[in-house]
Amino acid sequence: QVQLVESGGGLMQAGGSLRLSCAASRILFSFNTMGWYRQAPGKQREMVATITSDRGPVYADSVKDRFTISRDFRENTVYLQMRSLKPEDTGVYYCIAISMTDTFWGQGTLVTVSS
Repeated sequence: QVQLVESGGGLMQAGGSLRLSCAASRILFSFNTMGWYRQAPGKQREMVATITSDRGPVYADSVKDRFTISRDFRENTVYLQMRSLKPEDTGVYYCIAISMTDTFWGQGTLVTVSS
């Protein structure tokens, strides 16, 4: 079974930066798409950023120009560099990996941005 383990969440004041990591239990090139979703308390889970094997990254409008998604195929890890954090970025961030046949989710890492 594929496991995705997120790390890097925590408490940060507005304007600060955090980098999230997602380590996969299998080589990343087997996943066409990897990315990050987030869910704030009382809200629906929303897409933050995704990156595919043959196309560039896609970002939600709310994080465009502030967040950067990248993949390290050698280390089987996907990252989300978050800059200029805002209180509305607060939520549980989930790693997602999509293969030819399945979709996998991590357990989530909490990001809290204080104003």
